[in-house]
Amino acid sequence: MNVAFASAIPASTQIVAHIVTEGSLPEGLESTLVHGAKAARFKGKTGQVFDGFAERNGEVVRIALVGSGETGDEGRGANLEQAGAALAARYATSGADTIAIEAGTLSVDEVAAVLTGLRLRTWRYDRYRTTIKDDQKVTLANASVIGAGEGAQDAWTEASAVAEGIEFTRELVTEPANVIYPESFVQRCRERYQGTGLEITVLGVEEMTELGMGALLGVGQGSEQPSRLLAVKWNGGEQAGRPMAFVGKGVTFDTGGISIKPGPGMGDMKWDMGGAGAVAGAMLALARRKAKANVVGVMGLVENMPDGKAMRPGDVLTTMSGQTVEVLNTDAEGRLVLCDALTWVQKEHDPVAIIDLATLTGAMLISLGFEQGGMFSNDDTLADALFAAGRASGDKLWRMPLGAAYDKLIDSPIADMQNIGPREAGSITAAQFLQRFIDKGRPWAHCDIAGMVWAAKPGATWGKGATGYGVRLIDRYVRDVLEA
Repeated sequence: MNVAFASAIPASTQIVAHIVTEGSLPEGLESTLVHGAKAARFKGKTGQVFDGFAERNGEVVRIALVGSGETGDEGRGANLEQAGAALAARYATSGADTIAIEAGTLSVDEVAAVLTGLRLRTWRYDRYRTTIKDDQKVTLANASVIGAGEGAQDAWTEASAVAEGIEFTRELVTEPANVIYPESFVQRCRERYQGTGLEITVLGVEEMTELGMGALLGVGQGSEQPSRLLAVKWNGGEQAGRPMAFVGKGVTFDTGGISIKPGPGMGDMKWDMGGAGAVAGAMLALARRKAKANVVGVMGLVENMPDGKAMRPGDVLTTMSGQTVEVLNTDAEGRLVLCDALTWVQKEHDPVAIIDLATLTGAMLISLGFEQGGMFSNDDTLADALFAAGRASGDKLWRMPLGAAYDKLIDSPIADMQNIGPREAGSITAAQFLQRFIDKGRPWAHCDIAGMVWAAKPGATWGKGATGYGVRLIDRYVRDVLEA
């Protein structure tokens, strides 16, 4: 989406949009539009759109009125994003390529919110759709903002950096597993990070073997695609300051391994790298907007396949921490990837705190559905800040419990722990597993986002498919805590 700021509507404009507060219409609006909007029961509710035509300067112009709800709403920013997204949903495939948005009395941040919704809802990944009809193709590519206040361009530059990160995450999550696998994930990141100032470190199988990452490597040993550990560092804060760490699960495809998943729905497991995708997109966003913080993003990248070399139920793996794990189910693989990544980032970077993101358990879908991710933490201050970041960004989280009683459920009779517990409390025992790899006194939070990275139906600012969940959560946390 190309965005420009202007004082007058460009001649090439095909649609003129007005952002309408609930219960009112723009001053000077043509009487035909006023009567039409009333007849259509247009009230200006969030995301409501009225479409009409009017004669202006001797030409017939298409006019869109889009509702943004009430001005006093606590979620005003989200409402304005939804207004922009509603315009995209209506006109993305309309044949029009240019829309003008009258800024009116909107602040520069409110204008940025509208543009964010417009851009994110317009995004669609059609690379592999070779027979799509012309009237189904996205045509809307340009937006002009008319009469925005001073500073609007700067506000949009910063907001668009986050939008770019979200789009990158969606791209990674959407790509099929024959295109995005551990090495190509790394290469895609290298390409997108060029010129950003991000520092990249990649560990291959040999390096990880020397470090003793038996759990991460155990998951990937049944695949012909070699595993990778990708670390990306942004040094925007105090020189030599300890970084904040974000760690993502990157299982680029998950068959379940020897404990193979049922066939129906297995294709969805291309997005089992959604946690790593979120970290990759967030690091791009932070670099693009030049965040004043030191941050390291770590992504454990593997493919879980049922080969003759694959790990078996009953195997015992030795992790980088030295702790041993009895594998009872090879489909509980994400925690095995994360535990070595968590150990590595603590030894290598000594972060002030760690937040991991992972599509970890189906049990989280039973608990929270598709409305919010589950959060587990050993630190109340970190948990409160992360919860607040989720509310402010729209990437919502709900805190779940940890405790010694749950921890006992993963004790093993022959190793330090099992990789699964009983059927009950499945998400909690997964979090308890990860907690065993966190250094004493280190603030840590685990976000189980299994229900959030992919949507079966369109949402407020996304179409069916990858949502980009996690990028805004990380960005907001960095703003509120590290840059405050």
